Amino acid sequence: MLELIRPGMKIDFVGKRNWLMGVSLIAVMVTFVLLFTKGLNYGIDFTGGAEVQVHVPPSWDIGKIRDELNQGGIQGLKVQQIGLPSASQFLIKAQGDEKSLNLVSKHVADILEKSLKSGEFEIQRVDVVGPAAGSSLRTSGFMSMFFALVCILLYVWLRFDSRFAPGAVLALFHDTVLTLGVLILTQKQFDLQILAALLALIGYSNNDTIIVYDRVRETIHQHPELSMEQAVNRAINETLGRTILTSLCTFITVSALWLFGGKVIEDFAFTLMVGIVVGTYSSIFIASSLVIFMSHYLEKQKKQAKNQGTTQRRRVVMVRPEPKIN
Repeated sequence: MLELIRPGMKIDFVGKRNWLMGVSLIAVMVTFVLLFTKGLNYGIDFTGGAEVQVHVPPSWDIGKIRDELNQGGIQGLKVQQIGLPSASQFLIKAQGDEKSLNLVSKHVADILEKSLKSGEFEIQRVDVVGPAAGSSLRTSGFMSMFFALVCILLYVWLRFDSRFAPGAVLALFHDTVLTLGVLILTQKQFDLQILAALLALIGYSNNDTIIVYDRVRETIHQHPELSMEQAVNRAINETLGRTILTSLCTFITVSALWLFGGKVIEDFAFTLMVGIVVGTYSSIFIASSLVIFMSHYLEKQKKQAKNQGTTQRRRVVMVRPEPKIN
């Protein structure tokens, strides 16, 4: 059986948690700054626009189509090749107001007719999304991610306990935010495909985190003499081989989609690739570190409550008035 990690490894992951969590916190803060300054590159699914799929002669490339349409005056234009270059199919995306969107198809046809004959090109498909519908869809998309995190919080709380649930949710929040940061830096178009990829990453990363959490709980029960730091470090080392193999196989598969899947799913696969790397990192360093933090915090709260209870009982005894003897 293939083993990337030898049994009995004792890598000190826990010892590096403080500065790694600091790096992650800085990365999250930088992402929020980019979100409010540079912003996501929303596609027409979320802003409103029109998509027109056309078939042109093989002599026309993407640059030729873009130049013709720009000269024709179409605003907010993006051209994307579909399939193999020999297919000569292109997807034209244009943004505009609600009145002009329904005229995009006719405008494209009028521009192409100036350089081509009516039989040399074909309008194959037209999709129109209004600005109001796009805004509503954008709100619904972010709400779906929020409710997914809430449901995972409840699941982990019931499956484990209060020590584990916050770490799982914060780790997933960390993965989502950093993936969005990469999308902002690369200015990948944020559309329904990217949203679907983010929701898939939430489930994937949570599964990896649950594997580590389950081994942590098992180690605590089997070795009660270990501290929380020792138990978490031992659990991560024992599941490290499984984590690397799973993430590596998934990453290779998604990379194949990114390289050979074509433009239609390229951004979707790219988002998954980034999320797999970030999710694997957070399962090892972020989620486990938060379990240690929550364990110490709850123990401290328990001791404080116990001490306060003892103090209150002592005060009751001290303020009791002395009995009067006649």
